[in-house]
Amino acid sequence: MDSSGDAQHEIEKPPVAPLADDHGHILVVDDDPQIRLLVARFLQRYGYRVTGAPDGRAMMEALMHSAVDLIVLDLMLPARSGVELCRDVRATSQVPIVMLTARTEESDRITGLEGGADDYVTKPFSPRELLARIRALLRRARAGQGATVSQASRFVTFDGWRMDLRRRELQSPAGTLIDLSTGEFDLLVVFVEHANHILSREALMQFAKARTSDDPFDRTIDVQISRLRRKLEADAGGGQLIKTVRGAGYLFAATIGHEEGPSA
Repeated sequence: MDSSGDAQHEIEKPPVAPLADDHGHILVVDDDPQIRLLVARFLQRYGYRVTGAPDGRAMMEALMHSAVDLIVLDLMLPARSGVELCRDVRATSQVPIVMLTARTEESDRITGLEGGADDYVTKPFSPRELLARIRALLRRARAGQGATVSQASRFVTFDGWRMDLRRRELQSPAGTLIDLSTGEFDLLVVFVEHANHILSREALMQFAKARTSDDPFDRTIDVQISRLRRKLEADAGGGQLIKTVRGAGYLFAATIGHEEGPSA
C-alpha cells in the first residue's frame, strides 16, 4: 500500500479476475488505501479488473498504459483535486467517471458534474450502491459505443470515412475504396471501438486478437499502424487521425457514427 517517497505514486494492480469473467477495467483513484482496497476487492468479486491510484499522477500513468472502462475518482486528492483531473480526462476522453465525495453540499456535487463527472457517490458509501452506479454507467456507455461494431451496425463512419463491417471495406471521403489487409482492417476496428482513448501497443494487440481466433498481425504492431496511418492520411488531405502519444501509445482522434444500412 502507500508508503513514503516515490512509492506513493505507484499504480496498484490487485489480483485480477479470470478473463472469462472480465466485465471491464475500473480505475479507482483515492488517497485512502483502505478505500482503494475495499473497492478493489468488492468489484473483483463481480468480475471487474481493478487498478488503484493514490493521486493524479498515478492516475494519468495508469490511463497512459492501459485501456480503462470507468474511473472512480475521489473529489479531494493531494496536489490536484478530482474536479481538475476530471477536466483533464475530458479534454481527450469520454470514459465514464464516478466522483466520490465526502461533501454533502449540493454545490460540491454540481461542481463535480459540471467538471465532467457522469455520477457521484457520497462518502461513506455502500459498495453495492457504487457497483450499481458503475453497472448503469457501463451499460449506458456500451449502448452508445457498443453499437460501434455490433452486428446491428453494418456501417461505421468517422470524419467522412465509411466502413462496411460486413464486407470489410473502407471508403475514403472522396468515395475511393481503400485496400486494407486483414490485419489493418482489424486494427482500424479496434481504433474505432476505442476512439479518443489512449491505447498502448499491448492493449492494441490484446483487443485486436480478441476479435479473431487468428493473429491479425502479419508483422509487428508498429508496422501495421504505420501502414494504416499512411493510407488514411493519403486520402484525408493531410489530416492525422492516428496520433502518437509519446511514451504512452496511440490515440484515434475522430467522431464515430453508426448506420444500419440495407438488410441485404
